[in-house]
Amino acid sequence: MTTPAPGAAAANSNPYGLLAALEQGGTIAWTVFIILVIMSAASWYIMFTKLIEQQKILNQAKRVRTSFWGTPTIKEGANKLERNSAYRQIVDDGLRAQDEHTRLIDPIDQHEWLGGSLSRSQAAVNSKLGNGLAVLATVGSTAPFIGLFGTVIGIYRALIKIGAAGQASIDAVAGPVGEALIMTALGLAVAVPAVLGYNWLIRRNKVVAEQIGNFATDLHGYLVSNGAVRPQIAAVKSAPTPPLKTGSAAVNPKA
Repeated sequence: MTTPAPGAAAANSNPYGLLAALEQGGTIAWTVFIILVIMSAASWYIMFTKLIEQQKILNQAKRVRTSFWGTPTIKEGANKLERNSAYRQIVDDGLRAQDEHTRLIDPIDQHEWLGGSLSRSQAAVNSKLGNGLAVLATVGSTAPFIGLFGTVIGIYRALIKIGAAGQASIDAVAGPVGEALIMTALGLAVAVPAVLGYNWLIRRNKVVAEQIGNFATDLHGYLVSNGAVRPQIAAVKSAPTPPLKTGSAAVNPKA
């Protein structure tokens, strides 16, 4: 059994790659790589945390119509909502505004006072949902250029070495130049998920904001009407019992 010669193994191995590009690129290449890694980790962390936060509010919206509006009073319904949740915050702000309206010296319409308070509460919830999305937008717009900067520096260093060695063959040029393009690929790999995640989270935020706005409108109508106006709860309809036929076994067991 023959073993391959050391020279043949060295010829078949690829001397180019990410580690080789970082070693030859020096401090600039390592700095670009670390920045891209940090940007990628931050974008994925924000996407997962915002997704969990949005899903929690969407799940609360499914329970609000039955668990909240099915109670006799607003305060009893508020106790059934999760503490520090978006819907609980809106209810607490509405009850607080209703109580503060009776303490005002200058006469202000209750409808206007409650509407302004609920609008501020909605704005606070929407602002909290938007936290971190600016980071995703920044990563998606700047990561390709950061990777391109690393590529430019890598190509520059490769051409300087080729010019100093005096070798302009295709194997001497293609390897270092292709190696430098790895940074551009890394920048795109960081930017594309950030852009997709940003657009997806923005769309889900619009759905959440619409549901919260509808709830605030229903709560506003309830408060200004002293409970006379409230959304109707869809009752679960049972399947109708089919009528028994005359002469059947159910009517005449002896038949």
